[in-house]
Amino acid sequence: MLVYPSSIDLSSHTLRYLTGQLRARQREIGTRWRRLPAGRQALLALAHLRCGDTYAQLAAGFRIGVATAYRYIREAVDVLAALAPTLAEAMKTVRTKAFVILDGPLLPIDRIAADTPYYSGKHKRHGMNVQVLTDPFGRLLWASPALPGSTHDLTAARTHGIIDALADEDVKCWADKAYQGAGRPVRVPFRGQRLKRWKRRHNSTHARIRCLGEQAMATLKGWRLLRKLRRSTNRITDIVKAIVALHHAST
Repeated sequence: MLVYPSSIDLSSHTLRYLTGQLRARQREIGTRWRRLPAGRQALLALAHLRCGDTYAQLAAGFRIGVATAYRYIREAVDVLAALAPTLAEAMKTVRTKAFVILDGPLLPIDRIAADTPYYSGKHKRHGMNVQVLTDPFGRLLWASPALPGSTHDLTAARTHGIIDALADEDVKCWADKAYQGAGRPVRVPFRGQRLKRWKRRHNSTHARIRCLGEQAMATLKGWRLLRKLRRSTNRITDIVKAIVALHHAST
């Protein structure tokens, strides 16, 4: 196998942050020796999350076994996932905002046609449903645990308690038509083709506000691992949480 040098479009601050968290974890469990020091393990994990490199590619590049690469990356993901904000913690930030934007992107996965629970009729592909809250400037505030792609966005929002949390904090929220029926805290556009002029103007204004949330979607898609997840669906929630934690640490 040929090995070549590459780069990761992340700051050195992100690397130092993850290195510090891994060192703290190693002190906690009493690790004495490892094939890779904490700094190299952090770089390994970032290459996997940001660039989507496979375990075999990373094992060759870092001169370790594939099983070792898998173990080191899993540990880093678990450490970061534990640092991601919960919905209750995110609401402390949300209540200081004028409003938030709610969206439910689909994270593509490699599943076959028989895996119907993971097939999204809306997106016409297999994936995992993740609910995302964004501030008025398009900054990512929180991401939910992943549910099968067939889950409706409104059902997912209610399952995670997002609607109730927004209502309790009395926070205005903009969302798309998938959240029709969410209730008072969530504002959605009018449905239909032959709408009155004032309703069309309302929908245009609503779309201009809601499109700011696309910046958060771009933030998630910037982590190339999320563009096509080839792993157990049980691990996707921790991966999303790890990426959110890294995003907050770098901003």
